[in-house]
Amino acid sequence: MNAGFAKFGLTLTVVALLAGCSDEPRLLNLGASTRTPDEFGIVPSKPLSAPADYSSLPTPTPGGSNLTDQTPKGDAVAAMGGNPAVLTRAGIPASDGALLNYTGRNGVAVDVRADLAAADLAFRKRNNAAFFRGWFGGNAYFKAYARQSLDQQKELARLRAAGVKTPSAP
Repeated sequence: MNAGFAKFGLTLTVVALLAGCSDEPRLLNLGASTRTPDEFGIVPSKPLSAPADYSSLPTPTPGGSNLTDQTPKGDAVAAMGGNPAVLTRAGIPASDGALLNYTGRNGVAVDVRADLAAADLAFRKRNNAAFFRGWFGGNAYFKAYARQSLDQQKELARLRAAGVKTPSAP
């Protein structure tokens, strides 16, 4: 009976180890499953209303916006007392053009998300021991990046000791 129990335990261990293997390690997957619809991608339209004059309707623009389309950025600007008409198509105020030009003065990476994802994957592969610890000790994502995290209380004490006023810190 001990030999059968040992074989079962060994088989279970091998299955558990193989279950953790994959081509691309994923530590913290907050994305939606690809097999279900994206509930947050469905945006209700504004209520329909009859125009005051049917002869003054705007010309239809294929691929453009409709009068009933939601404008969350513009609505947020209007709710805070601003003028949503100054927003550009990207939702950025036109007055921020100088700021955007300054921040992009050294060039803008078009595929920054793909570059960051590749760098993150390479970092996690180099720190493979964090994955092993994660199998038995909970979430491995925070363990992989523990050396890069900031100890908030220690930093607060350092800043206060240096004479920096920190009135909003708890």
